[in-house]
Amino acid sequence: MNLRFPFIKNPPLVSVVRLTGMIGTGGRSTLNDAALAPLLERAFRRGKPAAVALEINSPGGSPVQSSLIAARIRRLSDETKVPVYAFVEDLAASGGYWLAVAADEIWADASSIVGSIGVISSGFGAHVLLARQGVERRVYTAGESKSMLDPFRPENPEDVARLRVILDDLHENFIAHVKSRRGAKLNGEADLFTGEIWAAQRATALGLIDGIGHLKPRMQEQFGKKVQFRRYAMRRPVWSRFGAQMAQDALFGIEERAAFARFGL
Repeated sequence: MNLRFPFIKNPPLVSVVRLTGMIGTGGRSTLNDAALAPLLERAFRRGKPAAVALEINSPGGSPVQSSLIAARIRRLSDETKVPVYAFVEDLAASGGYWLAVAADEIWADASSIVGSIGVISSGFGAHVLLARQGVERRVYTAGESKSMLDPFRPENPEDVARLRVILDDLHENFIAHVKSRRGAKLNGEADLFTGEIWAAQRATALGLIDGIGHLKPRMQEQFGKKVQFRRYAMRRPVWSRFGAQMAQDALFGIEERAAFARFGL
């Protein structure tokens, strides 16, 4: 516990916020704006911190939640005049990179993976299986697009075309966010927005991050050897260990593991 005395000159304080796991609206360790709001408020306002450091390890997730969290970080930084530093651990991909870009500087381990500036939508098709089992799918709608991308019906090219328009719009939002935050740091000759991922050394050369560096030594270099740290992280509620929540957590763990595995982790 760090004690801060009002009449004594205290060493600089850095609030450390841990952002780990998938980004979404539910699940055991999912990052979302509603859950992070009070945590971020305390990190920026408690004890007059010299900076907020984000520890990021995320394969991404919801574009909306990524945008809301990043916007909250920027809003609090502007209101409190507190700079933000992001430190990537294993991965800051897709929505995870969206969060990292909310920082004023991005640092990573030499083996960290960053990027995946793209948008993905996935599903399944089970209409052939239903037909083989003699099951008939009956759907009645008011509105020709109401049953869009129904996995129990054959894929409709018009539905796919509509989905691609939505994905392209979300991709443009992502690109605009990266460009607005990284600006002239980005390598203008490289195509950075194809969904590709890079190790930290290459990402530095491309301007996606600011360099190789770890949290404590980098903050000591910035604020002095006596800098103090106060950590903030989401906690799992006690009640979530029981009943149906355990099964939900198990399923979420499989989904999260699969999301990290997409990047070889």
